[in-house]
This record gives sequence, C-alpha cells and structure tokens, in this order.
Amino acid sequence: MLPETKLQRYLWSTLSGVLFFVSFPYTGSQTWLGFIAWIPLLLVEHQISEKRYKPSKLLIHGYISFLIYNIGATWWIYYASAGGAIFAVTLNALLMTSTLWIAHVMKRKLPRGLGYLALIATWVSFEYAHYWWELSWPWLNFGNIFSIQTNWIQWYNITGVLGGTCWILISNVLILQSLIKLPFSRRKSIQYGIITLLVIITPITFSVLYHPTTSKHKTISVCVLQPNVDPISTKFSVSPDKQLQELLALADKHMSANTRLVIGPETALVASFDEDDFRQTQAAQHLKNWLQEHPKTALLIGASTYRFFLTKRSRASLKLEGGPGYLEQYNTALYLNQNMTPRYVHKSKLVLGVEKIPYSNLFPFLEDLAIQNGGTSGTLGIEDKPKLTHTREANVATQICYESIYGEFVAQQNNLGSQVLAIITNDGWWRNTPGHKQHLSFARLRAIENGKYVVRSANTGISAIIDAEGTVLQKTNYWTQDAITAKIPLLTNKTTYNQYGDWIGRLAAYLFLSCLLFTGYKTITGPSTTNRSV
Repeated sequence: MLPETKLQRYLWSTLSGVLFFVSFPYTGSQTWLGFIAWIPLLLVEHQISEKRYKPSKLLIHGYISFLIYNIGATWWIYYASAGGAIFAVTLNALLMTSTLWIAHVMKRKLPRGLGYLALIATWVSFEYAHYWWELSWPWLNFGNIFSIQTNWIQWYNITGVLGGTCWILISNVLILQSLIKLPFSRRKSIQYGIITLLVIITPITFSVLYHPTTSKHKTISVCVLQPNVDPISTKFSVSPDKQLQELLALADKHMSANTRLVIGPETALVASFDEDDFRQTQAAQHLKNWLQEHPKTALLIGASTYRFFLTKRSRASLKLEGGPGYLEQYNTALYLNQNMTPRYVHKSKLVLGVEKIPYSNLFPFLEDLAIQNGGTSGTLGIEDKPKLTHTREANVATQICYESIYGEFVAQQNNLGSQVLAIITNDGWWRNTPGHKQHLSFARLRAIENGKYVVRSANTGISAIIDAEGTVLQKTNYWTQDAITAKIPLLTNKTTYNQYGDWIGRLAAYLFLSCLLFTGYKTITGPSTTNRSV
C-alpha cells in the first residue's frame, strides 16, 4: 500500500493528478472521485514524513500531481492564448505544490494529531487567498467540483465553496487514516471508515432533505440574448453598428409585451466610448430609438467604456500622449431605460494577463507584456467597491464574465439588497471545450450561496436561467443564436453566506498562522530529525 520506492512514489503522484481532473466538471465529471483523489499523494507525503526524508523530496511529487490536474482541467485556455495557458498551468501548479510543501513542513513539527489539521488549514487558506491576491485564479478550487451535483451541496448557502474543499480534504484524510491503521489495528481502521461514511453521507442527506423557504416575492419578465458572434474572427472586425442592430432584432423576435428587462452579453456594444459622452454616440441613437418602441422595457448589456481624469486615479490610468490628463478603460455592464441616463457597473475581478497585469503597480514595465484580447490590453479600471444595478422593477447584482467564480465578491453584491443575479459573459474564446461548460456550472454555485435566481447571457453560449437551488431551468445550445424568455422571482432573503462570506477561509487562515508560528518556535528550539536518505 505505501509507496516504498521512487517509481511507486511517482506512480502514486501521477494517479492523484489524474483523479483530480477526472473528478472535475466536464473533464471527467466523476465527482465522487474527489473523496479519494488526494489519497495517493497523501500516501507519498506520509511515506516521506515517516522515512524522515528531506521535505524537498515532496516538491517533485506534488508538482507532478498538480501539473497534471491543471493541464487536465484547464488545457482549453490554450484557445484564448497559448502563452497564457502555459503560464497559468505551470504557475498555478507551482503555487499548489508550495502550499502542500509548507503544510508538510509544519506537519513534521506539530504533534501527530494536529498535522493533518495543519494540512487542511493551509490548503483552505491558499484557496481563500486565491480569491483576493494579485495572482488570483480560483477556478480549480476543490469545492468547485460539486457544481454539477448541486443536490449534494445546498449547505453552500452557509459555507460557500470552501466548505466543499474542507469536505473533500477531511474525507480524504479520514480514508487515509483508515488505510494506514489497517495493518496494525482492524478495529481502528473500521472506526475511521465509519466516521468517513458519516462525514460523506450526512451533508448529502441534509442537502437532499433541505429546501430553503422564501417569502412572497414579485417577479420580473426577462429576455436573455445570445447573439452568437465569433469573438475571434468576427466580433472585433465586423461593424459594431451592424452587430447592435442584429442584437436588437434578436430581442424583438423573442421578447413579449410583458418583458421588462433585456439582457445582452459582455461587450455587446463593441465600439468603446467615453462614459461622459455616451449620448453622442451612434450606439446611443440606435438604443434610444429601440427603447422608444418598447417604453416598458430596459436594457442591461455589456460594453467597452473609458473615462478621462485630470490626475492619475489608479494604476489603470494611462497618461495621455500629447496632452494633460489620464485615460482609464473598463469592461462594463450598461443599464439603460427610456430616460437615456446610463448607469455603469465596471468589472472588478479581472482576468490575469488580459485585463490585469499582476503587480504592475510595483513593476510598471510588466504592462508591456499584456495579452491583446478583444481590443484591449493592460490593466483595466475597476469599481471601488461592490455595486448593484437598480432598475425600476429590481435590484440586480451583475457579474461580468470571470467575476461569477468569486463567491464572496458576489455575496457582497447580494448583501447590498440584490433580488436577482445577472451574469453577462463571452465564452467563445475557448471554443467548444470544457471551459464554457465549467463556467456555466460555477454559476449554479452562486445561486445556492446567495439564494437567488441567476440569469446568464453568454455571447456564444451557454445562456441559462438557474433557480435558487442551482437547478438549470432553461439553457441554450452552444454556438447558436438564440434567446430565453422567463419570469424570474425577485427574492429578498439573505443566506448565512451572504452575511459572513468566506468565514471558513478566515478561520483556516487563523489556524494556519497559529501552526506556522508553532512550527517556527519548534524549528528554533528543537533539533532537526530529518534524514538525508534517498
């Protein structure tokens, strides 16, 4: 059972990597494997610890596992950017490996009963940090694997995705202990097995039986558009005026007299414009004419916008050539009704390498390395804080593309009084690969966490209506021009997760820091017991 040789350790490490991505949505979708996927790698870690090998020996094994996981689950990034894909999978695998190595070092110094607690706390702290720091890439957080099994995880409205990560890690550690104890004590092994079953079955049972109650609510009739414009070959080369007219014609074809909100995808308005001068644009005239024909309907659509400032506002502010002042560009959600007074919400969670260059505030030359994608490059401007779109009928929390994978960010929006979540995105960069399917799947998690319906407009698909329990009620086909009409309940209830966000991540961070301090103390005061064995 234990990997005694180098070859066995490499094979076990490879097996964990394969199990990781096969358990992930749409690169295998075998969700149940998440409960055992860590075990081969943890057996390697256990053997290295028991044999008192150098901690550095774990680095290569961890990197094998996590590189396979990253490649297997997110290889499709290649279609948007080959260089970006290589950077993402190699760097994220390195970060994951470093996290495991730190946990391993602490585990060797801590009392035996606390070692695996340190492992869980360290990993959850890493996933929590992945939501907030400059190298943010939480796509592969382990709690995301349950997005295709939402009937298992209705309790995410309390814990969020990090609760799912804890569930996976605790289950793997318990099964590991059962296997380790088996040769020495069948009774203890069985005890660990029974505890493991309870840990796995109890949350699922609760989730199946639990159905959140909601107060009486109003509804809003929406029309969700999927114009299906190829973002690589067409969207930024064909006339913006023509694209807008086709978008509005699509709305006319599918909406009804009761439709109160039409939702279009990210960058539906292709031509970038000055927010302070919007009414003078050609797009504004088309939209004004259309809104006059539909006086009871409003629009929520994506746009590329910019603003001018006299002084530098943020690191996204670009110095104007040949004149005073600065320019700041945005990926924007635009709300517009008959009074033609635009309301803007800027995307705040930006895609690395495309919309944000990490640490470019410290190293400005990095802006030159930006990946050109969709007409903009470099770091974009963001909102100062979470923001809602207030329409005549509803308070809408809008997420632009990548923002929809950030649980606590969406919860902060929702906590402002949101009644429905609207996601506008453009997933065609990845072609017909697991990427756009995973992105839709993660939207189901946001519905559960916030107890709200989700309306999702994707340029090339998949557009969808998702209820508050994460069930996809309606959806379009990928790469097909289409639209969805639906009557959406406007829910006002707040969940525990709305109010406290990723409290599990903060708790894990406190535990991690405590373990780290204790490890430092033991390192200073205690002798090293590490062997130099191969």
